[in-house]
Amino acid sequence: MEKRTIDPWKWGEYTNSVQAVEIKQPAGTLYCSGQAAIDAHGQPSTADMRTQLQQTFDNLEQLITEAGYSCQGIVRLNVYTTSSIEFFTTCGDLYQSWIVGHGIKQATSLLEVKGLFQGLTIELEATVVK
Repeated sequence: MEKRTIDPWKWGEYTNSVQAVEIKQPAGTLYCSGQAAIDAHGQPSTADMRTQLQQTFDNLEQLITEAGYSCQGIVRLNVYTTSSIEFFTTCGDLYQSWIVGHGIKQATSLLEVKGLFQGLTIELEATVVK
């Protein structure tokens, strides 16, 4: 796989995302459904957003790993949240740390939505290549 990131504006250097990602000759592409803070028994979390984000990361990592991919191969990561203000004030550091920890430079969108499954507050949707 050959990966090239495109970020034509200087301000992009201060984010942990890029404006575009080009992939040439991938060995495979994994399209992940939205992952959320749902336990192994299918029960949604009632915890705060930060705790839900950590469980969502754990679920996403498990899905990607069991599919034979690596989190470093994430090229698109969309964030759906019921409160963008709460996300940035309580989860921003956790999100940035996870991205940096995996060496990810991804295209991304953050969308505030009216509601998520069973009252959850955060959902992540990823595209991964190898």
